[in-house]
Amino acid sequence: MTADKSKPRTRVINAMAPIRVCDLGGWTDTWFAETGAVFNIGVYPYAEVQVAVSQDGLQDKRIVINAENFGDRYTLAPGHITYDRHPLIEASIDIMELPESLCFEVDLYSTAPAGASTGTSAAVTVALLGALDLLTPGRRTPHEIASLAHRVETEKLKLQCGIQDQLCSAYGGVCFIEMFDYPHASVSQIAVSNDLWWELERRLVLVYLGHSHSSSDVHGQVIHRLEQENADKSALAPLRAAAHAGKNALFAGDFDALGQCMIANTEGQAALHPALVSEDARAVIDLAKKHHAVGWKVNGAGGEGGSLTILCDADAEHKRAFLAALPELNPRYQVIPTYLSRTGLRRWEVRH
Repeated sequence: MTADKSKPRTRVINAMAPIRVCDLGGWTDTWFAETGAVFNIGVYPYAEVQVAVSQDGLQDKRIVINAENFGDRYTLAPGHITYDRHPLIEASIDIMELPESLCFEVDLYSTAPAGASTGTSAAVTVALLGALDLLTPGRRTPHEIASLAHRVETEKLKLQCGIQDQLCSAYGGVCFIEMFDYPHASVSQIAVSNDLWWELERRLVLVYLGHSHSSSDVHGQVIHRLEQENADKSALAPLRAAAHAGKNALFAGDFDALGQCMIANTEGQAALHPALVSEDARAVIDLAKKHHAVGWKVNGAGGEGGSLTILCDADAEHKRAFLAALPELNPRYQVIPTYLSRTGLRRWEVRH
C-alpha cells in the first residue's frame, strides 16, 4: 500500500523541561537586586509539551490549546490572541513569529502541582517555547529560550520575575547562575561524581504544603522596600553568600555544609520578611529536625503555600521515618517524588 500523498503530513514536536528545587540565592536574580547569584537543582517531574502540526489550511481553527491539567481545551484566533484563560501559554504563542500557514494543537501537562514554588510555570513556558522554536527558521539555544521565557513574563504579562527558574529549566542539572547585569547571566553546571550525584538525589525530599503559592502582599512589601532609590539591600547579601557556599559545599561533597547553606538561606528569607517562612513551613522544618535532617530550604520566594526542599542525613532510616511522620503531622502535606535531571530542555520531532 502506498501512502496517500494528497493528505498533509503531520509533524509532532515533543519537548520537556525540568522544574527546580533548593534555590539558594533566590531574590538576588531580580531587577531590583541588580546583581546576584543562585544555586539550584533541576529535577523531575518534567513539564511536558506536545505540538501536533498540519498544513491543512483551517485558518479559523489554526491554534488549539489543550491545558490537560485543567481539563481546558479551546481555540485561539491567530493575530487576535488575548491573555485571558492561560496567560503564560497564550503569551508564549503570541511572542513567537510562526508561519501563518500552519495549523497546530498544543498539549501541555505537568505532574508537579501548580503553585508549588518549584518553577513549574517557567518549565512549561521553556518547554512550549522550545517546541514552537522548531517551527521557525533557525534554532535558539537553551539560554536564548530561557531569555525568551523570561520576556514572556516581564514584557508580555508585566509580572515581577527573576531569571533563575527559566535558566534551570533550560540547562537542567545542578546550576550556578551569576547575574552580572539584570537580566544577563552566566550559567555553570556543577559536575560531580556519580557517587555524589546519587547521594544528593537520595537525600533530597520535596514537600508540598498542600496549597498553591501565589504572589502576595508580603512579596509586594519586600519588593517595594528593595526597589526604592538608595534602598538598603544588605539583606540580600546572605542570600548571595548562601549560593556561593552551597556550590562550594557540593563540589567538596560536604552535605552537612550544604545543609547549613540551605538553613542560612531560609533564615535570610525570614530576614526579608518573617511571613516568607510560613507556619506550615516551620511545622515541616521542626519535624525534619526531629528526624535528623541537615538542611531545609523554603522553595522560591517563600510565603504561604508552596513547598520546601529537605536535605536528610546519611541514615536512610531517618528519611523513611520522616516520610512516614509527615502525613500524621498534616494530611495536606505530601511528598512529590523527584529525581535529579542531568539535562534541561529536550525537544525532538517525529513525522506521521
